[in-house]
Amino acid sequence: MLHRLTRAQAEALLYDWSFWARPKQLEPAGDWTTWALITGRGYGKTRTAAEWVRSKIDTYGRWALVARAPGDVRDVMIEGESGLMRVFPRHERPDWQPSRRRLTFHNGALATTFGSYEPDELRGPQHEAAWSDEVATWKYPETWDNLQLGLRLGPKPRQVVTSTPRPLRIIRELLAATDVVVTRGTTYENRANLAAAFYDLILSKYEGTTLGRQEIHGELLDELPGALWRRALIDAARIAAAPEQQRIVIAIDPATTHGEDSDQTGIAIAGRGLDGDYYVFGIEGYRLTPLGWGKRAVDEFDRWAADRIVAESNQGGEMVEANIRNVRRDVPVELIHAKRGKVLRAEPIAALYEQGRVHHVGMFADAEDQLCRFPVATDLDDMVDALVHALTELEAVPAPAGATGPPPETIKEQIERRRLGIG
Repeated sequence: MLHRLTRAQAEALLYDWSFWARPKQLEPAGDWTTWALITGRGYGKTRTAAEWVRSKIDTYGRWALVARAPGDVRDVMIEGESGLMRVFPRHERPDWQPSRRRLTFHNGALATTFGSYEPDELRGPQHEAAWSDEVATWKYPETWDNLQLGLRLGPKPRQVVTSTPRPLRIIRELLAATDVVVTRGTTYENRANLAAAFYDLILSKYEGTTLGRQEIHGELLDELPGALWRRALIDAARIAAAPEQQRIVIAIDPATTHGEDSDQTGIAIAGRGLDGDYYVFGIEGYRLTPLGWGKRAVDEFDRWAADRIVAESNQGGEMVEANIRNVRRDVPVELIHAKRGKVLRAEPIAALYEQGRVHHVGMFADAEDQLCRFPVATDLDDMVDALVHALTELEAVPAPAGATGPPPETIKEQIERRRLGIG
Protein backbone atom coordinates (compact mmCIF):
# COMPACT_ATOMS: atom_id res chain seq x y z
CA MET A 1 0.00 0.00 0.00
CA LEU A 2 2.82 2.39 0.87
CA HIS A 3 4.61 1.71 -2.42
CA ARG A 4 1.50 2.71 -4.36
CA LEU A 5 1.41 6.18 -2.79
CA THR A 6 2.66 9.19 -4.70
CA ARG A 7 5.39 11.30 -3.11
CA ALA A 8 2.82 13.91 -2.08
CA GLN A 9 0.54 11.26 -0.61
CA ALA A 10 3.42 9.65 1.29
CA GLU A 11 4.43 13.00 2.78
CA ALA A 12 0.83 13.74 3.73
CA LEU A 13 0.61 10.38 5.51
CA LEU A 14 3.96 10.94 7.22
CA TYR A 15 2.61 14.13 8.85
CA ASP A 16 -0.87 12.77 9.59
CA TRP A 17 -0.70 12.54 13.40
CA SER A 18 -4.10 10.88 13.68
CA PHE A 19 -2.64 7.91 11.76
CA TRP A 20 0.53 7.52 13.84
CA ALA A 21 -0.60 8.48 17.33
CA ARG A 22 -1.62 6.06 20.02
CA PRO A 23 -5.19 6.76 21.23
CA LYS A 24 -3.96 8.37 24.48
CA GLN A 25 -1.83 10.80 22.46
CA LEU A 26 -4.84 12.35 20.73
CA GLU A 27 -6.60 15.42 22.13
CA PRO A 28 -9.17 14.38 24.74
CA ALA A 29 -12.81 15.29 24.35
CA GLY A 30 -14.66 17.52 26.79
CA ASP A 31 -14.78 21.10 28.00
CA TRP A 32 -11.33 21.27 29.59
CA THR A 33 -8.88 24.12 30.08
CA THR A 34 -5.68 22.13 30.62
CA TRP A 35 -4.48 18.85 29.18
CA ALA A 36 -1.78 17.47 31.51
CA LEU A 37 0.43 14.64 30.27
CA ILE A 38 1.99 13.32 33.51
CA THR A 39 3.96 10.29 32.34
CA GLY A 40 7.20 8.39 32.51
CA ARG A 41 10.18 9.40 30.41
CA GLY A 42 10.14 8.38 26.77
CA TYR A 43 6.34 8.09 26.73
CA GLY A 44 6.10 10.49 23.78
CA LYS A 45 4.66 13.47 25.63
CA THR A 46 6.86 16.02 23.82
CA ARG A 47 5.71 14.76 20.43
CA THR A 48 2.11 14.70 21.65
CA ALA A 49 2.27 18.32 22.82
CA ALA A 50 4.03 19.51 19.66
CA GLU A 51 1.37 17.85 17.52
CA TRP A 52 -1.37 19.43 19.61
CA VAL A 53 0.18 22.86 19.07
CA ARG A 54 0.36 22.17 15.34
CA SER A 55 -3.31 21.18 15.26
CA LYS A 56 -4.35 24.40 17.04
CA ILE A 57 -2.40 27.17 15.32
CA ASP A 58 -5.44 28.05 13.21
CA THR A 59 -7.49 28.36 16.40
CA TYR A 60 -5.06 30.28 18.61
CA GLY A 61 -2.83 33.09 17.38
CA ARG A 62 -0.82 34.00 20.51
CA TRP A 63 1.16 31.24 22.20
CA ALA A 64 3.51 30.88 25.18
CA LEU A 65 6.16 28.14 25.21
CA VAL A 66 7.62 27.69 28.70
CA ALA A 67 10.30 25.33 30.05
CA ARG A 68 12.75 25.22 32.94
CA ALA A 69 15.34 27.31 31.07
CA PRO A 70 15.50 29.02 27.65
CA GLY A 71 17.88 26.33 26.43
CA ASP A 72 15.29 23.66 27.22
CA VAL A 73 12.68 25.47 25.13
CA ARG A 74 15.11 25.56 22.21
CA ASP A 75 16.62 22.08 22.54
CA VAL A 76 13.46 20.13 23.37
CA MET A 77 10.30 22.01 22.46
CA ILE A 78 11.48 23.63 19.22
CA GLU A 79 14.58 21.97 17.77
CA GLY A 80 14.36 18.58 19.51
CA GLU A 81 13.72 15.24 17.82
CA SER A 82 10.01 15.60 18.60
CA GLY A 83 9.89 19.39 18.66
CA LEU A 84 7.87 21.88 16.68
CA MET A 85 10.37 22.21 13.83
CA ARG A 86 10.03 18.46 13.18
CA VAL A 87 6.26 17.96 13.28
CA PHE A 88 5.40 20.42 10.50
CA PRO A 89 5.81 19.52 6.80
CA ARG A 90 8.72 21.27 5.12
CA HIS A 91 6.56 23.89 3.41
CA GLU A 92 4.85 24.81 6.72
CA ARG A 93 7.81 24.81 9.11
CA PRO A 94 7.79 27.85 11.41
CA ASP A 95 10.38 30.61 11.35
CA TRP A 96 12.48 30.36 14.50
CA GLN A 97 14.18 33.57 15.67
CA PRO A 98 16.18 32.71 18.82
CA SER A 99 17.37 36.28 19.41
CA ARG A 100 13.75 37.48 19.61
CA ARG A 101 12.57 34.34 21.46
CA ARG A 102 9.86 34.06 18.84
CA LEU A 103 8.45 31.33 16.63
CA THR A 104 6.32 32.51 13.70
CA PHE A 105 4.04 29.92 12.12
CA HIS A 106 3.18 29.82 8.42
CA ASN A 107 -0.31 31.26 9.05
CA GLY A 108 0.97 34.21 11.09
CA ALA A 109 0.41 32.74 14.58
CA LEU A 110 3.15 33.69 17.05
CA ALA A 111 4.74 31.78 19.93
CA THR A 112 7.00 33.48 22.49
CA THR A 113 9.44 31.44 24.58
CA PHE A 114 10.02 31.78 28.33
CA GLY A 115 12.21 30.16 30.99
CA SER A 116 11.04 29.46 34.54
CA TYR A 117 14.06 31.31 35.98
CA GLU A 118 12.49 34.65 35.01
CA PRO A 119 8.88 34.55 36.26
CA ASP A 120 8.41 38.31 35.81
CA GLU A 121 8.78 37.94 32.03
CA LEU A 122 5.30 36.37 32.07
CA ARG A 123 3.78 39.10 34.19
CA GLY A 124 2.76 41.35 31.30
CA PRO A 125 2.24 39.26 28.12
CA GLN A 126 -1.19 37.82 27.28
CA HIS A 127 -1.78 34.58 25.42
CA GLU A 128 -4.55 32.45 24.00
CA ALA A 129 -2.77 29.13 24.45
CA ALA A 130 0.39 27.66 25.99
CA TRP A 131 2.63 24.64 26.19
CA SER A 132 4.49 24.14 29.50
CA ASP A 133 7.19 21.47 29.52
CA GLU A 134 8.54 19.59 32.58
CA VAL A 135 6.80 21.87 35.06
CA ALA A 136 8.06 19.72 37.95
CA THR A 137 11.57 21.06 37.26
CA TRP A 138 10.64 24.76 37.18
CA LYS A 139 12.69 26.92 39.52
CA TYR A 140 9.99 29.34 40.70
CA PRO A 141 6.29 28.56 41.30
CA GLU A 142 5.52 32.18 40.37
CA THR A 143 6.30 31.31 36.75
CA TRP A 144 3.29 29.01 36.63
CA ASP A 145 1.07 31.52 38.42
CA ASN A 146 2.01 34.35 36.06
CA LEU A 147 1.43 32.13 33.02
CA GLN A 148 -2.08 31.28 34.22
CA LEU A 149 -2.90 34.93 34.83
CA GLY A 150 -1.78 35.74 31.28
CA LEU A 151 -3.96 33.10 29.59
CA ARG A 152 -6.80 35.53 29.04
CA LEU A 153 -7.07 36.19 25.31
CA GLY A 154 -9.84 34.77 23.15
CA PRO A 155 -13.08 33.05 24.11
CA LYS A 156 -11.55 29.78 25.38
CA PRO A 157 -7.83 29.77 26.32
CA ARG A 158 -6.28 26.32 26.54
CA GLN A 159 -2.93 24.80 27.40
CA VAL A 160 -1.03 21.54 27.35
CA VAL A 161 1.34 20.56 30.17
CA THR A 162 4.00 17.85 29.88
CA SER A 163 5.93 16.55 32.87
CA THR A 164 7.35 13.60 34.71
CA PRO A 165 5.64 13.52 38.13
CA ARG A 166 7.21 14.80 41.32
CA PRO A 167 5.42 15.44 44.63
CA LEU A 168 5.20 19.21 44.18
CA ARG A 169 2.35 21.70 44.58
CA ILE A 170 2.02 22.34 40.86
CA ILE A 171 1.61 18.63 40.05
CA ARG A 172 -0.85 18.06 42.88
CA GLU A 173 -2.98 21.00 41.80
CA LEU A 174 -3.07 19.73 38.22
CA LEU A 175 -4.15 16.26 39.31
CA ALA A 176 -6.87 17.65 41.59
CA ALA A 177 -8.33 20.41 39.37
CA THR A 178 -11.75 19.86 37.82
CA ASP A 179 -10.93 21.67 34.56
CA VAL A 180 -7.82 19.55 33.89
CA VAL A 181 -7.79 16.36 31.83
CA VAL A 182 -4.89 14.16 32.95
CA THR A 183 -3.22 11.53 30.77
CA ARG A 184 -0.97 9.06 32.62
CA GLY A 185 1.37 6.63 30.92
CA THR A 186 4.61 4.66 31.17
CA THR A 187 7.81 4.43 29.16
CA TYR A 188 6.78 0.96 28.03
CA GLU A 189 3.87 2.33 25.99
CA ASN A 190 6.32 3.90 23.52
CA ARG A 191 8.71 0.98 23.36
CA ALA A 192 8.42 0.59 19.59
CA ASN A 193 9.87 4.06 19.04
CA LEU A 194 12.81 3.92 21.46
CA ALA A 195 16.27 2.43 21.00
CA ALA A 196 16.65 -1.18 22.09
CA ALA A 197 19.74 -0.23 24.09
CA PHE A 198 17.60 2.09 26.19
CA TYR A 199 15.55 -0.87 27.37
CA ASP A 200 18.49 -3.21 27.76
CA LEU A 201 20.58 -0.80 29.82
CA ILE A 202 18.45 1.96 31.34
CA LEU A 203 15.24 0.15 32.18
CA SER A 204 17.03 -2.90 33.54
CA LYS A 205 18.98 -0.59 35.85
CA TYR A 206 16.05 1.40 37.23
CA GLU A 207 13.13 -1.03 37.02
CA GLY A 208 12.13 -2.11 40.52
CA THR A 209 13.46 1.05 42.17
CA THR A 210 11.78 4.15 43.53
CA LEU A 211 13.34 6.23 40.76
CA GLY A 212 11.99 3.77 38.22
CA ARG A 213 8.48 4.09 39.61
CA GLN A 214 8.66 7.84 39.08
CA GLU A 215 10.69 8.16 35.89
CA ILE A 216 9.57 5.01 34.02
CA HIS A 217 6.07 4.31 35.32
CA GLY A 218 5.13 7.95 35.87
CA GLU A 219 3.93 7.45 39.44
CA LEU A 220 3.57 10.39 41.81
CA LEU A 221 5.50 9.38 44.92
CA ASP A 222 5.09 11.10 48.26
CA GLU A 223 8.03 11.67 50.57
CA LEU A 224 6.84 14.11 53.17
CA PRO A 225 9.17 16.34 55.19
CA GLY A 226 9.36 14.90 58.70
CA ALA A 227 8.69 11.31 57.65
CA LEU A 228 10.81 8.69 59.45
CA TRP A 229 11.73 6.79 56.27
CA ARG A 230 13.39 8.04 53.10
CA ARG A 231 13.17 6.36 49.71
CA ALA A 232 16.87 6.84 48.99
CA LEU A 233 17.80 4.77 52.06
CA ILE A 234 15.32 2.03 51.18
CA ASP A 235 16.66 1.91 47.62
CA ALA A 236 20.29 1.88 48.71
CA ALA A 237 19.79 -1.29 50.79
CA ARG A 238 17.37 -3.05 48.42
CA ILE A 239 18.46 -6.50 47.22
CA ALA A 240 17.15 -9.17 44.88
CA ALA A 241 17.91 -12.21 47.05
CA ALA A 242 18.58 -12.68 50.75
CA PRO A 243 21.24 -14.78 52.48
CA GLU A 244 20.41 -17.62 54.86
CA GLN A 245 18.15 -16.59 57.71
CA GLN A 246 18.45 -17.52 61.36
CA ARG A 247 14.83 -16.60 62.06
CA ILE A 248 11.69 -15.44 60.18
CA VAL A 249 8.48 -14.04 61.68
CA ILE A 250 5.07 -13.03 60.39
CA ALA A 251 3.62 -9.88 62.00
CA ILE A 252 0.00 -8.74 61.88
CA ASP A 253 -1.59 -5.36 62.51
CA PRO A 254 -5.28 -6.34 62.48
CA ALA A 255 -8.23 -4.23 61.44
CA THR A 256 -11.09 -4.41 63.92
CA THR A 257 -13.73 -4.31 61.14
CA HIS A 258 -13.84 -5.33 57.49
CA GLY A 259 -15.48 -3.69 54.50
CA GLU A 260 -14.76 -1.25 51.67
CA ASP A 261 -14.27 1.66 54.07
CA SER A 262 -12.50 -0.27 56.84
CA ASP A 263 -8.86 -0.03 57.77
CA GLN A 264 -6.54 -2.57 56.22
CA THR A 265 -4.95 -5.47 58.04
CA GLY A 266 -1.19 -5.19 57.66
CA ILE A 267 0.89 -8.35 57.31
CA ALA A 268 4.71 -8.23 57.22
CA ILE A 269 7.20 -11.04 56.63
CA ALA A 270 10.73 -10.35 57.85
CA GLY A 271 13.83 -12.26 58.90
CA ARG A 272 17.15 -11.88 60.68
CA GLY A 273 20.03 -13.10 58.55
CA LEU A 274 23.07 -15.01 59.70
CA ASP A 275 24.96 -11.80 58.97
CA GLY A 276 22.92 -9.99 61.64
CA ASP A 277 21.05 -7.75 59.19
CA TYR A 278 17.27 -7.67 58.70
CA TYR A 279 15.45 -8.77 55.55
CA VAL A 280 11.90 -7.83 54.58
CA PHE A 281 10.27 -10.40 52.31
CA GLY A 282 6.80 -8.91 52.10
CA ILE A 283 4.56 -6.12 53.42
CA GLU A 284 0.94 -5.97 52.31
CA GLY A 285 -2.35 -4.49 53.43
CA TYR A 286 -5.57 -6.48 53.04
CA ARG A 287 -9.26 -5.79 53.42
CA LEU A 288 -10.37 -9.28 54.38
CA THR A 289 -12.64 -10.87 56.93
CA PRO A 290 -10.93 -12.00 60.16
CA LEU A 291 -10.97 -15.56 58.86
CA GLY A 292 -9.58 -14.32 55.53
CA TRP A 293 -6.54 -12.60 56.96
CA GLY A 294 -6.07 -15.43 59.46
CA LYS A 295 -5.75 -17.87 56.54
CA ARG A 296 -3.43 -15.47 54.74
CA ALA A 297 -1.14 -15.24 57.77
CA VAL A 298 -1.00 -19.02 58.19
CA ASP A 299 -0.30 -19.44 54.46
CA GLU A 300 2.65 -17.04 54.78
CA PHE A 301 3.79 -18.85 57.92
CA ASP A 302 3.95 -22.11 55.97
CA ARG A 303 5.43 -20.56 52.82
CA TRP A 304 8.36 -18.99 54.67
CA ALA A 305 8.77 -21.73 57.30
CA ALA A 306 8.46 -18.98 59.88
CA ASP A 307 9.12 -19.32 63.59
CA ARG A 308 5.97 -17.62 64.80
CA ILE A 309 3.25 -15.08 64.16
CA VAL A 310 3.38 -11.91 66.27
CA ALA A 311 0.66 -9.34 66.92
CA GLU A 312 -0.06 -6.46 69.26
CA SER A 313 -2.17 -7.66 72.20
CA ASN A 314 -3.72 -4.27 72.98
CA GLN A 315 -4.98 -3.86 69.41
CA GLY A 316 -6.92 -7.03 68.71
CA GLY A 317 -4.16 -9.40 69.70
CA GLU A 318 -6.49 -11.90 71.38
CA MET A 319 -8.66 -11.78 68.26
CA VAL A 320 -5.59 -12.50 66.14
CA GLU A 321 -4.70 -15.52 68.23
CA ALA A 322 -8.27 -16.83 68.08
CA ASN A 323 -8.39 -16.39 64.29
CA ILE A 324 -5.07 -18.19 63.84
CA ARG A 325 -6.22 -21.04 66.09
CA ASN A 326 -9.41 -21.35 64.06
CA VAL A 327 -7.28 -21.92 60.97
CA ARG A 328 -4.74 -24.20 62.61
CA ARG A 329 -4.23 -24.82 66.29
CA ASP A 330 -0.53 -25.67 66.30
CA VAL A 331 0.78 -22.37 64.87
CA PRO A 332 2.84 -20.48 67.50
CA VAL A 333 1.44 -17.01 68.17
CA GLU A 334 3.16 -14.39 70.32
CA LEU A 335 1.26 -11.36 71.59
CA ILE A 336 3.18 -8.11 72.05
CA HIS A 337 1.97 -5.60 74.60
CA ALA A 338 2.94 -2.20 73.17
CA LYS A 339 3.21 0.29 76.03
CA ARG A 340 4.52 3.16 73.91
CA GLY A 341 3.06 5.14 71.04
CA LYS A 342 3.42 4.28 67.37
CA VAL A 343 6.05 6.90 66.62
CA LEU A 344 8.18 5.97 69.64
CA ARG A 345 8.11 2.33 68.58
CA ALA A 346 8.93 3.17 64.96
CA GLU A 347 11.91 5.48 65.55
CA PRO A 348 14.46 2.72 66.41
CA ILE A 349 13.32 0.75 63.36
CA ALA A 350 13.79 3.80 61.13
CA ALA A 351 17.26 4.13 62.68
CA LEU A 352 18.10 0.61 61.48
CA TYR A 353 17.19 1.73 57.94
CA GLU A 354 19.51 4.74 58.33
CA GLN A 355 22.31 2.36 59.29
CA GLY A 356 21.67 0.32 56.10
CA ARG A 357 20.76 -2.69 58.25
CA VAL A 358 17.30 -3.39 56.76
CA HIS A 359 17.04 -4.79 53.24
CA HIS A 360 13.84 -5.00 51.20
CA VAL A 361 14.02 -8.16 49.11
CA GLY A 362 12.25 -6.72 46.07
CA MET A 363 9.90 -3.75 46.00
CA PHE A 364 6.75 -3.24 48.07
CA ALA A 365 5.32 -0.13 46.47
CA ASP A 366 2.27 0.51 48.65
CA ALA A 367 4.13 -0.19 51.87
CA GLU A 368 7.06 2.02 50.90
CA ASP A 369 4.65 4.85 50.09
CA GLN A 370 3.20 4.44 53.56
CA LEU A 371 6.60 4.37 55.24
CA CYS A 372 7.66 7.60 53.53
CA ARG A 373 4.53 9.37 54.76
CA PHE A 374 4.65 8.21 58.38
CA PRO A 375 4.01 9.82 60.84
CA VAL A 376 3.29 13.07 58.95
CA ALA A 377 0.27 11.56 57.21
CA THR A 378 -1.28 8.82 59.32
CA ASP A 379 -4.38 8.09 57.26
CA LEU A 380 -2.87 4.62 56.74
CA ASP A 381 -0.29 2.99 58.98
CA ASP A 382 -1.26 -0.69 59.02
CA MET A 383 1.79 -1.85 57.05
CA VAL A 384 4.09 0.41 59.07
CA ASP A 385 2.82 -1.11 62.31
CA ALA A 386 3.15 -4.68 61.04
CA LEU A 387 6.72 -4.04 59.89
CA VAL A 388 7.67 -2.41 63.20
CA HIS A 389 6.25 -5.40 65.12
CA ALA A 390 8.21 -7.86 62.96
CA LEU A 391 11.56 -6.09 63.19
CA THR A 392 11.19 -5.34 66.89
CA GLU A 393 10.60 -9.05 67.53
CA LEU A 394 13.60 -10.01 65.40
CA GLU A 395 15.89 -7.50 67.11
CA ALA A 396 15.55 -9.43 70.36
CA VAL A 397 17.57 -12.26 68.78
CA PRO A 398 21.33 -11.78 69.44
CA ALA A 399 23.45 -11.41 66.34
CA PRO A 400 25.73 -14.36 65.51
CA ALA A 401 29.40 -14.06 66.45
CA GLY A 402 31.29 -11.94 63.94
CA ALA A 403 28.17 -10.32 62.51
CA THR A 404 27.96 -6.57 61.97
CA GLY A 405 24.90 -6.67 64.30
CA PRO A 406 23.13 -3.79 66.01
CA PRO A 407 24.58 -1.61 68.71
CA PRO A 408 24.53 -3.22 72.18
CA GLU A 409 21.43 -1.22 73.13
CA THR A 410 18.29 -3.11 72.08
CA ILE A 411 15.29 -1.52 70.46
CA LYS A 412 13.26 -1.97 73.63
CA GLU A 413 15.99 -0.20 75.57
CA GLN A 414 16.05 2.62 73.00
CA ILE A 415 12.29 3.05 73.34
CA GLU A 416 12.53 3.29 77.12
CA ARG A 417 15.43 5.75 76.91
CA ARG A 418 13.51 7.97 74.49
CA ARG A 419 10.42 7.81 76.72
CA LEU A 420 12.43 9.00 79.70
CA GLY A 421 14.15 11.72 77.62
CA ILE A 422 17.63 10.33 78.22
CA GLY A 423 20.19 10.95 75.47
